[in-house]
Amino acid sequence: MEFWEGFPDLCRALGGEGAFLVVQDEKGRPNPMTIGWAQAGRVWGEPVLNVLVRPSRYTFGLLEKARRFSVCVPAAGRLAGELAFCGSRSGRDCDKAAVLKLKTAPGLEPGVSVLADCAVFFECSTVHQTRVLRETLDPDIIAGYYPQGDFHTIFSGRILRCYKSAHGA
Repeated sequence: MEFWEGFPDLCRALGGEGAFLVVQDEKGRPNPMTIGWAQAGRVWGEPVLNVLVRPSRYTFGLLEKARRFSVCVPAAGRLAGELAFCGSRSGRDCDKAAVLKLKTAPGLEPGVSVLADCAVFFECSTVHQTRVLRETLDPDIIAGYYPQGDFHTIFSGRILRCYKSAHGA
């Protein structure tokens, strides 16, 4: 499917319980993290999905090394407990996919893992990183989202594949 066909599902998820950002660790194990913010569109003439990750997160270091990731979007009303868990636990402390017994699968692209029980998948390759800087950010956003100064880094991923689940999750 074309990359923009997955946008309605992604926007629905981001406006609700979230979606999963999945990055493989150095042993190839998938590490899911819940995200509630992302941007998608065309940049540099290519389909791009931007995800925001704080440097303090375990996933941040994995993204810097792995250079590939997926965003897995659950069907409406599905996996709420798993999203809550993955948004409140660190992969430093446990293998979240194993603890939750999430069905993981290789992506269609090398170096990408997906959560098989999701409905829509974006497989991406990191093409750029941008640090959010205090001096260029609106003070109201800083007060509302960064009171401790833990600014995100935006990882821009070229969308290599976008597809729906074969089993209609």
